[in-house]
Order: sequence, then structure tokens, then C-alpha cells
Amino acid sequence: MRKIIYLFIAIACFSSCSARKKTSTVSNRDARRNNSNIQKANKDAVANYKSYTSLEYIERFKAIAIQEMNQYGIPASITLGQGLFESGAGSSDLAKYANNHFGIKCTSDWTGKSYYKDDDNVNDCFRVYDNPEDSFRDHSNFLKRKNYAKLFELDKNDYQGWAYGLKKAGYATNPNYPQLLINIIEKYNLAQYDRPEGEIAKIKREDRVLSQINNSINKPAQDTLSKTPPDDKIYTVKQGDTLYNISKRFGITVDDLKALNSMNDNNLKIGQKLVVAK
Repeated sequence: MRKIIYLFIAIACFSSCSARKKTSTVSNRDARRNNSNIQKANKDAVANYKSYTSLEYIERFKAIAIQEMNQYGIPASITLGQGLFESGAGSSDLAKYANNHFGIKCTSDWTGKSYYKDDDNVNDCFRVYDNPEDSFRDHSNFLKRKNYAKLFELDKNDYQGWAYGLKKAGYATNPNYPQLLINIIEKYNLAQYDRPEGEIAKIKREDRVLSQINNSINKPAQDTLSKTPPDDKIYTVKQGDTLYNISKRFGITVDDLKALNSMNDNNLKIGQKLVVAK
């Protein structure tokens, strides 16, 4: 069964590219305005933000990393190592303002809020989470994509295989990413949190996760922010929304969105009703 499932995934992967990469077309002005709204919305959390040393970061998040490993097979050392590296032990702007600990960018199926910063491109779009735990969970869900499927056939304590596999699958553009990640894992002995699994348990986990990946291929993305029925054409503006985010969420251009609502500028008000479909 496992081979059949992977065959379907491999066929779907034939022409795929990294979902982590996405070019943003948002203007500098809209990016600044959006980020300011996100920072204001999270002002209480930012005011109480705690800086971590690397060891404190590991202690804080090791339990959820182990939980994700047991659920999906991603080595806890990989999750912790990526979190340390991508977020600077939780000190990056993305971690502080967006609770994004893994540098995960917006993709076509992302319906949440966004935060913009220069990365591979100017004003690249990054995901915003309500809390760090959601970032860790979405890290696992993000990796359950067709281009990462083969990694789940690795042992869940094979951190070296995962490190090189992530780079090969397109997670990062830095050619030294695998060795950087391995160096962090070995420096802090993160492999102590990895757990081997028996052959039967491994096969069951692979079948379960690969089935989830296969079932998600070509499934239409659902808008988890809009509380209106799918056939409703009205969207209510929320804190942190921008015309760009809303247009992306509902698959129309900013110009069309403005035309539908007879708007002469990009200003939005919380609670404002917008027509989002023709």
C-alpha cells in the first residue's frame, strides 16, 4: 500500500517546485502599513516578549517538537534546529511580531495574515500565527506537501537525511543549509530528543502520513478566516487586513477589488464590508 501511495505522490510531484518560494508584488507602502497593523494587533504579546538563550529556547519548545515527531516522523532535532536557526532562538522580527519561527512564507493556499520582509525578494510574504505553538504545528503541516513526501520514508531519528532532504526539496536556498542545520543539532545535542521506531510502527506512520499528503494533493484551499458561507460574496475587514491580502485570499486582483467596492484609495476600516466576488 505504501508504495502505491508514494507512486501517486511522485506522479503529482513531477512538475512541482518549492512551495516555500513565492514572489510578492505588494508595494513598500502597503507592506509597511500591513506590518504596522500586525504589530499593533500583537502589542500585548510584544510588550511581554521574552528573549531566549539557545538553551532556554530548546527547553521551551522541546516538548512540542517531540510531539510533532511522534505524530508525523519529523525528527525533533530537525524541528528544534530549524527553529533555532530560522528564528535566531526566537529573537527575529518574524518570531517576535508574527510568531513565525521557521521562516515559512505565504503560499497560494495560505488564508491567514501576512508579514512582509526582504528575503529572496523584496517584500516577501511570511505567515503570521496567533502563538509560537501554532508555528510549530504549521511547520509539520507545511512539510506534508508533495515535494517533501519522500522525507517521511526516512527514520524519524535520521536528522542528517532530513537536513539534506530539506535542501534538495527546496526548503532553503542557502547551499550550506544542511551542514548549518546539522552543526546546530550536534552543537546542542538535539539528537537526544529523537526516538527510533520499530519497523511495523514506521510502516504504519509512513502509510498514514503519505495518505494525508496524497489526499491533500489538488484539494481546493479553504478560507479559514472568513466566517461567511462559501457562496457569500461579502467579506468583513479584520485587524491586520490589507487589500492585497484580501485580494489574494479570494483570488482577484487589487484593482478588481477596488472596482467592485468603488474605492479610490487603499484605506480599510475594521468592520468594513467588501464585495469579494463578481
